[in-house]
Amino acid sequence: MLYNPDKKSRKYIYSFLVIYWLFLVAATSIPASKLPNIEDADKYEHYIAYTILTILVSAALLVQNKSRYLKNSAFFLSVLFVSFYGLLDELHQMIIPGRNCSFLDWVADFSGAITGSLICFIIYRYEKNKRKRVNGGNYLQKSELKDKE
Repeated sequence: MLYNPDKKSRKYIYSFLVIYWLFLVAATSIPASKLPNIEDADKYEHYIAYTILTILVSAALLVQNKSRYLKNSAFFLSVLFVSFYGLLDELHQMIIPGRNCSFLDWVADFSGAITGSLICFIIYRYEKNKRKRVNGGNYLQKSELKDKE
């Protein structure tokens, strides 16, 4: 899905990214008084949320066809971009009632971004290597494979 995706796969990835990001923006804008109080879960929530966000951003950069630079630098750029967004989100939370800006929250965001990028990289390399084995080293489209058989 990440290595040489079709148009439908691209649409799914872009759609999931937009929906998830809108969910994150909405969730981080909720005042603290309206959230359940789960002790010590805050850092895990940040870590998991930003891991997922980075997987989606990395995937979106990998499947786009507009810029070779974005595709080749997808893993680094996704960590950079998502970490910067995490910083902006922490600053944004200063104006939300009951919320505060926390350096440790940003560290959890950054750690999640690195993890998400590594997960996406592993998935991408697996798909690329699998395709090489299936095609005997040739990079053929699915339709070309059917014609060849």
